[in-house]
Amino acid sequence: MQKLLILGGGTAGTMMANKLIKALNNEEWEITIVDKYRTHYYQPGFLFIPFGIYNRHDVEKPKSNFFPAGVKVIYNDVDKIEPEQNQVLLDDGRVLYYNILIIATGTKTAPEETPGLKDKLWMKDIFDFYTVEGACALQRKFKQWEGGKLVMAITELPYKCPVAPLEFVFLADDYFTKKGIRDKVDITLVTPLPGAFTKPVATKMLSDLLKDKNINVVSEFYIESIDNDNKKLVSYDAKEVPFDLLTIVPVNMGDAMIERSGLGDDLNFVPTNKHTLQSDAHQNIFVLGDASNIPTSKAGSVAHFASEILFDNIIDYIEGRPLSASFDGHANCYIETGFGKGALIDFNYETEPLPGTFPLPGIGPFGLLKNTKINHYGKIMFRWIYWHILLKGKELPIDADMSMAGKKRISF
Repeated sequence: MQKLLILGGGTAGTMMANKLIKALNNEEWEITIVDKYRTHYYQPGFLFIPFGIYNRHDVEKPKSNFFPAGVKVIYNDVDKIEPEQNQVLLDDGRVLYYNILIIATGTKTAPEETPGLKDKLWMKDIFDFYTVEGACALQRKFKQWEGGKLVMAITELPYKCPVAPLEFVFLADDYFTKKGIRDKVDITLVTPLPGAFTKPVATKMLSDLLKDKNINVVSEFYIESIDNDNKKLVSYDAKEVPFDLLTIVPVNMGDAMIERSGLGDDLNFVPTNKHTLQSDAHQNIFVLGDASNIPTSKAGSVAHFASEILFDNIIDYIEGRPLSASFDGHANCYIETGFGKGALIDFNYETEPLPGTFPLPGIGPFGLLKNTKINHYGKIMFRWIYWHILLKGKELPIDADMSMAGKKRISF
């Protein structure tokens, strides 16, 4: 019996299990998922919790609801991978052997990496919304907060869902306007990027929107520490940004098990061929989702598009053929902009987000780099799609490869 082992039962691992169970002969292949936790979180929904749009029960379900019949599931922590022996050691002493290993262990927040972040103000006047606990604590804080300097800060790159901090400040503008205290709330986005986004066309559109909403941007700010006593962000070059209430994206890192296994870079992400999704170091190890170091967004859409490529390449590998499928870095993200509107970006390794229509050229119905109500509805509908289609490995009517159809190249 051949063994295919998936480490991680989140978005990426669950999708791959659902795809592979249908394709592999169960008399020849045993598929096993290993994950420490039993609860699956719809992480894009964390953004909505501080503003009372979602609550905790809206974003969590049992992982067992989404694992397909026929897949063996082990709820346990992984001690380390021993790739030379084709085995994984679990915390309870068990040893799992594999013929093919898929690493889908994701990325985690590491607030302890930033001096002062987990000090006396943590979860009192300093919060994250990248964990369900942080998002719920911030919701409670917002209910009784009466205004001041609200800062949304990014510690360093990369981090999950690059547009989420932008969405946060847009929704904060909406929330405090409707609460009647927007004139008492000064909103600032602090980022290590040179602007609102990584590429110029999207940066211009989003920067204009931030300006229209009277949201300040402090760019190229590299956080060295958090001064709890004086309530300031301090940069490596001694610049300071004061706050009354700080929401922050902590440092994101891969699983500590990756470091123990000697398979990761400085942030515990696995060096991975960005096109084949095969480990740079071991041919029978593949990496999907946030666990890899591929140079694209750490987002659910990337895991979805990449899963189609990885599926084809694993079948090639099993059947002894060269890996034929190539991932182009395709990502698309809805961006909540507040007041029932949203924007949409679609891009890959080579092509930056451009204006146009999606997915059908000239028809849409979604507008790329446009602030529209239909884009907001797309974001809201995605939660249902996530639970009922994407996680279950079903096909969506969007190609894994990014298309230029409907996009318009522009220059400044």
